[in-house]
Amino acid sequence: MAYERNTVELPPKYYLEYFRYLIGFVRRMYGHLLNEDENDFIRRFDELTEDAQCLFVRFSNRRGIFFRVNKLQYKEIDELPAALGELLIHGFAERLNPHHELMGADALNTFTKPELLSLLPLEPEELKPLSKEKKENIVRYALQELDFAEIVTSLTTHETVVKVKFEAEVMMLKYLFFGNRSSDMTEFVIRDLGKVTFERYDESKLTARFFNRKEVEDKLLISLTNEEFHELKEAEAPPEDIYNWFMNWNESRPELTEIAIPGYARLVTRVGGFLERQKLPEQAMQVYQLTDKVPARERRVRLLFRSGLIDEALALCDEMAVTPQNAEERYFAQDFREKILSAGEKKRSRKATTRFLSDSESVGVPAIYRHHVEAGVMNHFLEEGWEAAFTENYPWRGLFGLVFWDIIYDANVQAIHHPLQRAPSDFYLPDFYLKRENLLKLRLAELKTRDDWKARIEKTYYDKYGITNVLVDWNEELLSLTLQMARLLEPEQLGLVMLEMSRNLRENTRGFPDLLVWNEEGHYEFVEVKSPTDHLGAQQLHWLEFFQTIGVKAGVLRVVWTTE
Repeated sequence: MAYERNTVELPPKYYLEYFRYLIGFVRRMYGHLLNEDENDFIRRFDELTEDAQCLFVRFSNRRGIFFRVNKLQYKEIDELPAALGELLIHGFAERLNPHHELMGADALNTFTKPELLSLLPLEPEELKPLSKEKKENIVRYALQELDFAEIVTSLTTHETVVKVKFEAEVMMLKYLFFGNRSSDMTEFVIRDLGKVTFERYDESKLTARFFNRKEVEDKLLISLTNEEFHELKEAEAPPEDIYNWFMNWNESRPELTEIAIPGYARLVTRVGGFLERQKLPEQAMQVYQLTDKVPARERRVRLLFRSGLIDEALALCDEMAVTPQNAEERYFAQDFREKILSAGEKKRSRKATTRFLSDSESVGVPAIYRHHVEAGVMNHFLEEGWEAAFTENYPWRGLFGLVFWDIIYDANVQAIHHPLQRAPSDFYLPDFYLKRENLLKLRLAELKTRDDWKARIEKTYYDKYGITNVLVDWNEELLSLTLQMARLLEPEQLGLVMLEMSRNLRENTRGFPDLLVWNEEGHYEFVEVKSPTDHLGAQQLHWLEFFQTIGVKAGVLRVVWTTE
């Protein structure tokens, strides 16, 4: 079956079919949000001939906005010159001209280094030193030292270069459909080639992600600003310049709608982290103060402490202790507060994770397993007559995905917005639990016995096998591992773990112990393996303590290397 899917051939103009579908979908779902320019683009695109539409979509799906006509080769377009001429006449493309100077680097990068050295209006004395430079330096030199109008004349005398237009309109249509900048039209391709199988939806039940134009523009603004930040880092702009750029942008940005706030918080912490790594603590503090989302508060506490602002650091620790957003904040607030208060004392305070680790049992493992410590511990249990399996996050995530599959992808919850969606839009937000709390608890109430869990796991596994689910990594071990956990744990314990995961899927789908070991008598334990140089993470401690609270057998096993 998999082989047959991989041999599927797409029709010659598949990309046009996808683009037309996208336009129709956006019209139905967001027609009331489109502005005059976007509606005008759609109307004018509809009036193009099919070949011209194909060429425009080819342009808009490729990287870059400039294209060399001599390099265009599309067999499915019967009259390529005529199609290009139509795009030029109707304003869907334009020839390279002096007005494109601000985009000059994009235009020049369509040529190779030898071509640039041959075509640019360079004097003989300039050629020799430039021939030893990288292409990016040649492009930079040309834009700084040569007249751009002369560059255009020199390049276009040899061949035609065109720039695609309506970039903003096409970007908006794709953004409205996908809801992000990371997805693109290849999602249609991988679906139809059988590379990814998406959950099927009744399109009449799909709901809009955006309810007004401002929501769209705010969320898109954050995406584009994040891309600009990445480009500045890649260009190795001075950190002080990046700080000034970001603070100026933040000063002038509009008041953001709720849908854009999570992305804004992530952008703030990325910029703050960058400045901190660049040894600009004061600037980093200014940026971190723009949000309270993880990990901004922790970073602020550390910076305050280093600056000698002890009372402020303690106050923020207390705030985090009262309203921790994840395990890292909870344990950090407690540990760092003790560190501050014990500063100057001879006996240093120990972190909660360190205390838990030091109180754990140890086991001797041959040093040949130094680079495969979990395998060494697994072998130890096998030699003792136990069964053992690698687990960590994989089976827990899979169990959640299998047991709650229909609830995760329930279009009635209004978090599924297009047919190629890999996860509900609220998947990593508090809304996921708040919207589905009753559904989740009702499902768990139905799973009263181990047989109920087994039946639910097996039914979903076989019904949905191969369909993409953000939590389910299809693997031959998934079914056996999830069923083994359902046999060993009490149904109530499984339910409590599932609910804890659902309350914060971004954080609580990680940090589970490395191994599951069990024997024929039904005894079992989840084992977190730690080498002599490894440490226990906050999220790992969270699950170990949670397991203890609900009676799930779990612990840490410290490895001591032996020479055997």
